Amino acid sequence: MASTLTYIFQFVFFVGALFYLQWHLALVSLIVLPLFLVVARYFSRRMGGATREERRRLGSVSAVAEESLSNAALVQAYNQQEYEVSRFHKENEASFAAEMKATRLDALFSPLVDIIQVLGVGVVIAVGTWELSQGRLTIGGLIVFLVYLSQLYGPIRGLSELLSTFYEASAGAERVIEFFDQKPSVREKEDAITLTHAQGHIEFDSVDFRYPGKKRKAQQGKKRLALSEVSFEVGPGEVLALVGPSGSGKSTITKLLLRFYDPNKAGGGAIRLDGHDLRELTLNSLRDNVAVLLQETLVFAGSVRENIAYGKPGGASEKEIIAAAKAADAHKFIKALPEGYETLIGQKGRLLSEGQRQRVAIARAMIRDAPILVLDEPTTGLDAKSSETVMEPLGRLMEGRTTIVISHNLLTVREATNIVVLEEGHIIERGTHQELLEKDGTYAELYRLHRTEEESAAQ
Repeated sequence: MASTLTYIFQFVFFVGALFYLQWHLALVSLIVLPLFLVVARYFSRRMGGATREERRRLGSVSAVAEESLSNAALVQAYNQQEYEVSRFHKENEASFAAEMKATRLDALFSPLVDIIQVLGVGVVIAVGTWELSQGRLTIGGLIVFLVYLSQLYGPIRGLSELLSTFYEASAGAERVIEFFDQKPSVREKEDAITLTHAQGHIEFDSVDFRYPGKKRKAQQGKKRLALSEVSFEVGPGEVLALVGPSGSGKSTITKLLLRFYDPNKAGGGAIRLDGHDLRELTLNSLRDNVAVLLQETLVFAGSVRENIAYGKPGGASEKEIIAAAKAADAHKFIKALPEGYETLIGQKGRLLSEGQRQRVAIARAMIRDAPILVLDEPTTGLDAKSSETVMEPLGRLMEGRTTIVISHNLLTVREATNIVVLEEGHIIERGTHQELLEKDGTYAELYRLHRTEEESAAQ
């Protein structure tokens, strides 16, 4: 900004001085000004495009490297090392080509500006010489004019280069601008209520939901809804199990409960916590009252202590961390690690087994001490022995809390207070395990299938 103002001030000052000295020569000197602008505009736009492509290619190089290294075991198992190396080389070559294109444009720009500057001075000297021959100009006047003219082209050149720099910078900032242009999927009311500690009574009342960007086709009607007319209630100490095939809407319910999305506006129903519509609550206070164990056990590349303490944003004491680990049956294996609770577990917890990562995640949920618990396929990826080991601390975690369990394995939800069977976003059955077996419907059929698979695996 300061450079721009300086160049503009210099330009105005020297133009005024030139018109004061010899106005007709000043007009001649400004003939090349449009050439400066045309060249600057032409090259700036192309340099901006080249810079944009260069940055995109650099991002692709980083993405390929990260993807290949993080999936090294898969690459080696399928003997795809050479393919990954060639893919990396291909992205590097494309990045190099984009960088060379930007460099060539930059290398051409400066000489062209120099040529235009020399051309402008040459034209002024030619006209000035003619004026000298006609006796309308002295040699001293021409020299003074040329000195001021040399000072004029400096700010013009500087403004041209600034325009080029602006286009390059705008290309570099494009992704950041796109990020800031993103609108949140939900908005918090200005007078939103802060719910300090919820009791945990959850109610879904005729909830309809469609993910953004999915347009309804007239002939498909409500089949395009992720959830349609979904209603249920669950309170403190109760366990609600959501079962059904993939894509039936189970995970969508948890996303709505955490208010990652809101029900559809036009008659989309309501979700209430302790009688409050979720849209009336602050996002922080809502999510502070919910602990989540996701299908993919997510841990960070820090220490075991940091991963457990992560569940309590305000900070957790040593006593609380150890108590949570013991409740999750994780204390014993943590103490056996090389540095105990200070042991670094690697990216995505790769230095721990799946069962150990799951118990660290349970400890993280324990220390959060939230009244609502959401379990999304808590035993996925675990063998029978690990599942059995994990289920005991999960049972302790569920005590006294409002629990929503999502599971494909019906053998893990038999003790649920209420079971809801979903299909294509609709509730098709509900009841206890025994009630649903007596109905001999979809749930009974799925349960028999799982039981047969379990018996076959045990043999």
